[in-house]
Amino acid sequence: MNTATPNIQKLNDWFHHLWQAYTALNPRILALKEAFIKAGESPKNDHIAFRTLAHPKVNLSTLCGLLKPFGYEVKDHYEFNAKKLDAVHLEHSDDTSQPKIFISELRYLELPEECSQALLACLDRIEDSQIRGPEVFYSGRHWPIEEKTHQQLATHSEYAAWWYLFGYTANHFTIDVNQLKHFKQLSELNQWIEQQGFELNHDGGTIKGSAEVFLEQSSTLADPTEIQFDHPPGAKKSLPSVFYEFAQRHPLPDGQRFEGFVANNADKIFSSTNIRS
Repeated sequence: MNTATPNIQKLNDWFHHLWQAYTALNPRILALKEAFIKAGESPKNDHIAFRTLAHPKVNLSTLCGLLKPFGYEVKDHYEFNAKKLDAVHLEHSDDTSQPKIFISELRYLELPEECSQALLACLDRIEDSQIRGPEVFYSGRHWPIEEKTHQQLATHSEYAAWWYLFGYTANHFTIDVNQLKHFKQLSELNQWIEQQGFELNHDGGTIKGSAEVFLEQSSTLADPTEIQFDHPPGAKKSLPSVFYEFAQRHPLPDGQRFEGFVANNADKIFSSTNIRS
Protein backbone atom coordinates (compact mmCIF):
# COMPACT_ATOMS: atom_id res chain seq x y z
CA MET A 1 0.00 0.00 0.00
CA ASN A 2 1.38 3.41 -0.97
CA THR A 3 1.17 5.75 2.02
CA ALA A 4 2.77 8.77 0.29
CA THR A 5 0.67 11.91 0.25
CA PRO A 6 -0.65 12.92 -3.18
CA ASN A 7 1.80 15.84 -3.32
CA ILE A 8 4.83 13.70 -2.44
CA GLN A 9 3.67 11.08 -4.94
CA LYS A 10 3.53 13.75 -7.65
CA LEU A 11 6.99 14.91 -6.63
CA ASN A 12 8.32 11.37 -6.82
CA ASP A 13 6.77 10.98 -10.27
CA TRP A 14 8.44 14.25 -11.30
CA PHE A 15 11.83 12.98 -10.10
CA HIS A 16 11.27 9.78 -12.06
CA HIS A 17 10.62 11.68 -15.30
CA LEU A 18 13.65 13.91 -14.67
CA TRP A 19 15.87 10.87 -14.17
CA GLN A 20 14.54 9.14 -17.29
CA ALA A 21 15.18 12.18 -19.52
CA TYR A 22 18.60 12.78 -17.95
CA THR A 23 19.90 9.22 -18.31
CA ALA A 24 18.55 8.99 -21.86
CA LEU A 25 21.08 11.67 -22.79
CA ASN A 26 23.95 9.86 -21.05
CA PRO A 27 23.19 6.15 -20.48
CA ARG A 28 26.61 5.58 -18.89
CA ILE A 29 25.24 7.29 -15.78
CA LEU A 30 23.06 4.20 -15.29
CA ALA A 31 26.20 2.05 -15.39
CA LEU A 32 27.85 4.22 -12.73
CA LYS A 33 24.80 4.07 -10.48
CA GLU A 34 24.71 0.28 -10.93
CA ALA A 35 28.40 0.16 -9.92
CA PHE A 36 27.48 2.00 -6.70
CA ILE A 37 24.76 -0.55 -5.99
CA LYS A 38 27.13 -3.47 -6.64
CA ALA A 39 29.54 -1.83 -4.19
CA GLY A 40 26.83 -2.03 -1.53
CA GLU A 41 25.65 1.57 -1.75
CA SER A 42 22.17 3.08 -2.10
CA PRO A 43 23.10 6.52 -3.47
CA LYS A 44 20.86 9.43 -2.47
CA ASN A 45 20.43 12.70 -4.36
CA ASP A 46 21.94 15.84 -2.84
CA HIS A 47 20.67 18.18 -5.55
CA ILE A 48 19.53 18.38 -9.16
CA ALA A 49 20.58 21.26 -11.41
CA PHE A 50 18.95 23.03 -14.36
CA ARG A 51 19.88 25.81 -16.78
CA THR A 52 17.72 28.56 -18.26
CA LEU A 53 17.74 32.14 -19.57
CA ALA A 54 16.99 35.44 -17.82
CA HIS A 55 13.78 36.03 -19.77
CA PRO A 56 10.39 36.43 -18.04
CA LYS A 57 9.03 33.43 -19.90
CA VAL A 58 11.53 31.01 -18.33
CA ASN A 59 13.59 32.94 -15.78
CA LEU A 60 14.40 31.95 -12.20
CA SER A 61 11.23 33.50 -10.83
CA THR A 62 9.04 31.67 -13.34
CA LEU A 63 10.66 28.27 -12.89
CA CYS A 64 10.84 28.52 -9.11
CA GLY A 65 7.14 29.33 -9.11
CA LEU A 66 6.44 26.02 -10.82
CA LEU A 67 8.07 24.18 -7.91
CA LYS A 68 6.15 25.91 -5.12
CA PRO A 69 3.23 23.45 -5.27
CA PHE A 70 5.75 20.67 -4.54
CA GLY A 71 6.81 22.48 -1.36
CA TYR A 72 10.07 23.98 -2.63
CA GLU A 73 11.24 27.41 -1.49
CA VAL A 74 14.20 29.56 -2.55
CA LYS A 75 16.91 29.54 0.13
CA ASP A 76 19.83 31.48 -1.36
CA HIS A 77 21.07 33.41 -4.40
CA TYR A 78 24.42 33.28 -6.23
CA GLU A 79 26.24 35.29 -8.90
CA PHE A 80 28.76 34.20 -11.52
CA ASN A 81 29.57 37.46 -13.25
CA ALA A 82 32.38 36.13 -15.44
CA LYS A 83 29.92 33.64 -16.93
CA LYS A 84 27.02 36.15 -16.94
CA LEU A 85 24.99 33.87 -14.67
CA ASP A 86 22.72 34.18 -11.66
CA ALA A 87 21.42 31.23 -9.69
CA VAL A 88 19.29 30.12 -6.75
CA HIS A 89 18.94 26.97 -4.76
CA LEU A 90 15.65 25.68 -3.38
CA GLU A 91 14.91 23.35 -0.49
CA HIS A 92 11.79 21.44 0.39
CA SER A 93 10.00 23.24 3.21
CA ASP A 94 8.65 20.13 4.96
CA ASP A 95 10.85 17.19 3.98
CA THR A 96 14.61 17.72 4.32
CA SER A 97 15.23 14.28 2.81
CA GLN A 98 14.18 15.62 -0.59
CA PRO A 99 17.04 16.76 -2.86
CA LYS A 100 17.79 20.43 -3.23
CA ILE A 101 17.17 22.11 -6.59
CA PHE A 102 19.79 24.40 -8.16
CA ILE A 103 18.67 26.61 -11.07
CA SER A 104 20.93 29.00 -12.93
CA GLU A 105 20.04 31.53 -15.59
CA LEU A 106 22.12 33.21 -18.29
CA ARG A 107 21.93 36.98 -18.69
CA TYR A 108 21.66 36.37 -22.41
CA LEU A 109 21.25 40.04 -23.35
CA GLU A 110 24.86 40.58 -22.26
CA LEU A 111 26.04 38.34 -25.12
CA PRO A 112 26.74 39.74 -28.61
CA GLU A 113 23.54 40.63 -30.43
CA GLU A 114 23.69 37.72 -32.88
CA CYS A 115 23.84 35.34 -29.92
CA SER A 116 21.11 36.98 -27.88
CA GLN A 117 18.81 37.11 -30.91
CA ALA A 118 19.42 33.43 -31.65
CA LEU A 119 18.51 32.52 -28.07
CA LEU A 120 15.45 34.75 -28.14
CA ALA A 121 14.31 32.95 -31.31
CA CYS A 122 14.48 29.68 -29.36
CA LEU A 123 12.27 31.10 -26.64
CA ASP A 124 9.75 32.22 -29.26
CA ARG A 125 9.30 28.57 -30.24
CA ILE A 126 8.14 27.59 -26.74
CA GLU A 127 4.37 27.69 -26.45
CA ASP A 128 2.98 29.22 -23.26
CA SER A 129 1.04 26.01 -22.66
CA GLN A 130 4.35 24.11 -22.51
CA ILE A 131 5.70 26.05 -19.53
CA ARG A 132 2.70 26.14 -17.21
CA GLY A 133 3.72 23.16 -15.12
CA PRO A 134 6.79 21.37 -13.74
CA GLU A 135 6.84 19.12 -16.80
CA VAL A 136 8.88 21.83 -18.52
CA PHE A 137 11.92 20.70 -16.52
CA TYR A 138 12.14 17.50 -18.57
CA SER A 139 10.63 18.81 -21.82
CA GLY A 140 13.98 19.06 -23.64
CA ARG A 141 14.56 21.29 -26.64
CA HIS A 142 11.63 23.06 -28.31
CA TRP A 143 13.43 24.50 -31.36
CA PRO A 144 15.45 23.42 -34.43
CA ILE A 145 19.23 23.77 -34.17
CA GLU A 146 21.84 24.99 -36.64
CA GLU A 147 25.51 24.08 -36.53
CA LYS A 148 26.62 27.64 -37.27
CA THR A 149 24.52 29.08 -34.45
CA HIS A 150 25.86 26.52 -32.01
CA GLN A 151 29.43 27.43 -32.95
CA GLN A 152 28.70 31.14 -32.46
CA LEU A 153 27.20 30.52 -29.04
CA ALA A 154 30.05 28.27 -27.93
CA THR A 155 32.55 31.00 -28.80
CA HIS A 156 30.92 33.38 -26.32
CA SER A 157 29.24 31.11 -23.76
CA GLU A 158 29.64 27.36 -23.25
CA TYR A 159 26.55 27.58 -21.06
CA ALA A 160 24.47 29.07 -23.88
CA ALA A 161 25.74 26.48 -26.34
CA TRP A 162 24.71 23.62 -24.02
CA TRP A 163 21.25 25.11 -23.40
CA TYR A 164 20.78 25.58 -27.16
CA LEU A 165 21.36 21.86 -27.74
CA PHE A 166 19.45 20.37 -24.80
CA GLY A 167 17.01 22.95 -23.48
CA TYR A 168 15.10 21.82 -20.41
CA THR A 169 16.49 18.70 -18.83
CA ALA A 170 18.50 18.04 -15.68
CA ASN A 171 22.05 19.20 -16.29
CA HIS A 172 23.25 16.94 -13.50
CA PHE A 173 22.15 14.86 -10.55
CA THR A 174 24.38 14.79 -7.47
CA ILE A 175 25.20 11.96 -5.08
CA ASP A 176 25.21 12.86 -1.38
CA VAL A 177 28.63 11.52 -0.31
CA ASN A 178 27.73 11.92 3.38
CA GLN A 179 25.17 9.14 3.04
CA LEU A 180 27.51 6.62 1.44
CA LYS A 181 28.56 3.72 3.65
CA HIS A 182 31.89 2.70 2.13
CA PHE A 183 33.39 6.04 1.00
CA LYS A 184 34.16 8.41 3.85
CA GLN A 185 36.21 10.92 1.87
CA LEU A 186 35.51 12.51 -1.53
CA SER A 187 39.12 11.84 -2.59
CA GLU A 188 38.59 8.13 -1.98
CA LEU A 189 35.35 8.19 -3.96
CA ASN A 190 36.98 10.04 -6.86
CA GLN A 191 39.67 7.38 -7.13
CA TRP A 192 37.01 4.66 -7.25
CA ILE A 193 35.00 6.52 -9.92
CA GLU A 194 38.07 6.77 -12.13
CA GLN A 195 38.62 3.04 -11.65
CA GLN A 196 35.12 2.53 -13.07
CA GLY A 197 36.33 4.19 -16.30
CA PHE A 198 34.91 7.70 -15.82
CA GLU A 199 36.89 10.88 -16.42
CA LEU A 200 36.59 13.58 -13.76
CA ASN A 201 36.43 17.34 -14.18
CA HIS A 202 39.86 18.70 -13.16
CA ASP A 203 39.05 22.40 -13.64
CA GLY A 204 40.12 24.08 -10.41
CA GLY A 205 41.30 20.72 -9.07
CA THR A 206 39.50 17.40 -8.95
CA ILE A 207 37.91 18.49 -5.66
CA LYS A 208 36.32 21.91 -5.68
CA GLY A 209 36.05 23.50 -2.24
CA SER A 210 37.20 22.24 1.14
CA ALA A 211 36.04 21.59 4.68
CA GLU A 212 36.93 25.23 5.42
CA VAL A 213 34.08 26.39 3.14
CA PHE A 214 31.91 23.47 4.40
CA LEU A 215 31.44 21.90 0.95
CA GLU A 216 33.57 19.67 -1.29
CA GLN A 217 32.40 18.77 -4.78
CA SER A 218 33.63 16.80 -7.77
CA SER A 219 32.01 15.67 -11.00
CA THR A 220 32.45 13.51 -14.04
CA LEU A 221 32.92 15.13 -17.40
CA ALA A 222 29.74 15.04 -19.49
CA ASP A 223 29.92 12.13 -21.89
CA PRO A 224 29.54 13.05 -25.58
CA THR A 225 26.36 12.28 -27.45
CA GLU A 226 25.72 12.56 -31.17
CA ILE A 227 23.83 15.72 -32.08
CA GLN A 228 21.86 15.82 -35.32
CA PHE A 229 21.59 19.41 -36.56
CA ASP A 230 18.58 20.56 -38.54
CA HIS A 231 20.81 22.76 -40.69
CA PRO A 232 22.79 22.02 -42.70
CA PRO A 233 20.83 18.83 -43.40
CA GLY A 234 22.70 15.74 -42.29
CA ALA A 235 25.21 17.63 -40.12
CA LYS A 236 26.22 15.69 -37.01
CA LYS A 237 28.62 16.31 -34.17
CA SER A 238 29.56 14.53 -30.95
CA LEU A 239 29.13 17.00 -28.07
CA PRO A 240 29.04 16.87 -24.22
CA SER A 241 25.68 15.94 -22.74
CA VAL A 242 25.03 15.65 -18.97
CA PHE A 243 27.15 14.57 -16.01
CA TYR A 244 27.11 13.18 -12.46
CA GLU A 245 28.25 15.24 -9.46
CA PHE A 246 29.34 14.22 -5.94
CA ALA A 247 28.98 16.47 -2.90
CA GLN A 248 30.38 16.09 0.61
CA ARG A 249 28.98 18.54 3.15
CA HIS A 250 30.65 19.60 6.40
CA PRO A 251 29.29 20.96 9.68
CA LEU A 252 29.03 24.67 10.35
CA PRO A 253 30.44 26.11 13.61
CA ASP A 254 27.04 25.53 15.25
CA GLY A 255 27.23 21.84 14.33
CA GLN A 256 24.49 21.97 11.67
CA ARG A 257 25.33 20.53 8.26
CA PHE A 258 25.95 23.17 5.61
CA GLU A 259 23.14 22.88 3.05
CA GLY A 260 23.97 25.78 0.74
CA PHE A 261 26.33 26.17 -2.21
CA VAL A 262 29.70 27.84 -2.75
CA ALA A 263 29.92 30.04 -5.83
CA ASN A 264 33.61 29.32 -6.46
CA ASN A 265 32.91 25.58 -6.43
CA ALA A 266 29.91 25.82 -8.73
CA ASP A 267 31.84 28.05 -11.14
CA LYS A 268 34.19 25.13 -11.84
CA ILE A 269 31.42 22.52 -11.91
CA PHE A 270 29.81 24.39 -14.83
CA SER A 271 32.79 23.46 -17.00
CA SER A 272 31.85 19.77 -16.84
CA THR A 273 29.84 20.32 -20.03
CA ASN A 274 32.49 22.37 -21.86
CA ILE A 275 33.34 21.27 -25.40
CA ARG A 276 36.61 19.37 -25.47
CA SER A 277 38.94 19.28 -28.47
